[in-house]
Amino acid sequence: MDFLGPVIQPYAWGSRRVIADFQGRPVPSAGPEAELWMGAHPSAPSRVTRGGRDTTLDAVVAADPARELGVECRDRFGGRLPFLLKILAAEKALSIQVHPDRAQAEAGFAAEQGRDGARTYVDDWPKPEILCALTPFEVLAGFRDAGEAADVLDVLGLMDLRPVSGVLRAGGGPERLTEALRLVLTWPEGERAGLLDAVVSACRRVATRGGTHAAACDAVVRMSADHPGDIGLLASLLFRHLVLEPGEALFMPAGGLHSYIQGVGVELLANSDNVLRAGLTSKHMNIPELLRVVDPTVDVPVLPPRPLPGPPLVSVYDSTAPEFLLYRFSLDGEPVEVLKDGPRIALCVEGDAVLRDTSGSELKLSRGESCFMSAADGTVTATGEATLFVATVG
Repeated sequence: MDFLGPVIQPYAWGSRRVIADFQGRPVPSAGPEAELWMGAHPSAPSRVTRGGRDTTLDAVVAADPARELGVECRDRFGGRLPFLLKILAAEKALSIQVHPDRAQAEAGFAAEQGRDGARTYVDDWPKPEILCALTPFEVLAGFRDAGEAADVLDVLGLMDLRPVSGVLRAGGGPERLTEALRLVLTWPEGERAGLLDAVVSACRRVATRGGTHAAACDAVVRMSADHPGDIGLLASLLFRHLVLEPGEALFMPAGGLHSYIQGVGVELLANSDNVLRAGLTSKHMNIPELLRVVDPTVDVPVLPPRPLPGPPLVSVYDSTAPEFLLYRFSLDGEPVEVLKDGPRIALCVEGDAVLRDTSGSELKLSRGESCFMSAADGTVTATGEATLFVATVG
């Protein structure tokens, strides 16, 4: 078992307090801290110490993938740790985005090899993900039903939006949603400022008077303070607006359109950083590629933790992703088995836990600390009073 030295990603939408407090550092931090990465992604691998030598987790895995991952995992995923665990601390809205599936990622990455400038595909892996809320977490997740999306636009009372709601109300299948999104994202540049001023003003009126769509309109008003003049403000009204309660999770498969607005959560994803963006960001966007990859039929389920038989207070968040599975352990002093084999990353979000492997080695995790458990560590047991999230292979 190895303590992990996670990597902090200082994206502009992050908090100056959450991750610093989580790790027991002075608050506030010098700048925004958005994500805490625990894993072996080549762009930001966690630090580990092996044999008295400081190294990185990706180097450890590459040196002996059969030992670290197990033969079955090594063969399934080409010797790569297939998942990446994160803490997300969103103080401002993230970009509107989708992630590719494996075939799309492989083809896109190959096509961009040797290309100068910003890339859309930074690696050749898919990026399904699961987000488990630690605080109430406000999200945009998947398309609304076409008729409901049209209702939201119509309630604003803006004539300029009639062509978009008309597409949504026309006959046809879910492709209506993609076409409506295309109309919004390709709105003529010279007409955007006036349109968005009108949209934000209308959303403020709807939010003030309350009703079915007040929460989504209020989100637009709040996001406009951080993203003035961004066409993503209008696009957001086409998406489902949800607030996850602590303990609830959201599974985002490939092709699912989403944006995370505000909150703190544990995120587990395939070991990739492929993001196709289309608004609410100053980062590289590729709208034609996003419109090609987005899947309007994708279901984005909200998942409660599913209790497992056996020890009390052990739950799993089910997903269809082969790369990962997320468990939550609520320790109450009695020893609990923390999975039997394969690579695992444990993160302590509350309390203190002592982990013991089959050789008798022990490692204590406190709030904000994480560790890597290799396949060679075998069955690990945990004791203490703590809440642990454990990531492993799906």
